[in-house]
Amino acid sequence: MRTRPKPTAGRAVAGTLKYALMITLFLLSVVPLLWIILSSFKTNREILSAPLALPAHWSLDGYASAFKIAPLQTFYLNSVIITSLSTLLNVFLVGMSAYVVARFNFKGKSLVFLLFSFSLLVPMTALIHPVYLLVNTAGLLDTKAGLVFVYMSLGFPTTFFIMRSYFLGIPRSIEEAAYIDGSGFLNTFVKIVLPIARPGMATAAILQFLMAWNEFLYALVLTSSKNNRTLPLAINYFTSQFSFNYTAMFAAITVIVLPSIVIYLLLQEQVVGSLAAGSVKG
Repeated sequence: MRTRPKPTAGRAVAGTLKYALMITLFLLSVVPLLWIILSSFKTNREILSAPLALPAHWSLDGYASAFKIAPLQTFYLNSVIITSLSTLLNVFLVGMSAYVVARFNFKGKSLVFLLFSFSLLVPMTALIHPVYLLVNTAGLLDTKAGLVFVYMSLGFPTTFFIMRSYFLGIPRSIEEAAYIDGSGFLNTFVKIVLPIARPGMATAAILQFLMAWNEFLYALVLTSSKNNRTLPLAINYFTSQFSFNYTAMFAAITVIVLPSIVIYLLLQEQVVGSLAAGSVKG
């Protein structure tokens, strides 16, 4: 009978440190969010006098004030339109280009791969000036279309590498069998390759959606009217030089953040599993 090895002092210390680190990361990520949500049910006086206490009287006045102070309905609709369109275009266009890079050899392929790799190292903030000039020259400043194209482009490198990894993991024999049966290139790509790569597409779409939904800087710089601004910019309505409506601001933050959190919680297993699988395949 095989006996289990006795735990050593080093293993015990390593296990303790592992769980301590997990608890610390959990507290750092969850506690601020819970504090914001709880504060949205308090009054300004309660937030300032007892910030860590539970609400003395649970109230939805903060949410009512948030929708009165800021045009959250308009911003919400703008965010849904811009995020959805940029996600669909990003996954569709990059999916086709990633498939070509993964499957075919052509002149300049190494250069294309190098440019996508290099773009991952460039901070988004470093691109704000050239992007502004480009959007302004194209006449898309302060338009939803401008934000759609910018967000779609910003997500190109991440989507490219995720999709390329999945396409590399698909056996070529499947496509070759389809070609032998008389299937054309486009038909094979749409009806055979894309269904197999659906987990990778879902992962890329989720990451693109989260980036576009929560993006603040480009929306601030590239738009000026409330008809085209997105939800993260609503926070500016709750601060002024002499006063802060903390209750309404925390209520607005809760409304802004919860959709992305719910989507990620519902699909987190697919995101993590797809990224792990993609790293092995790539």
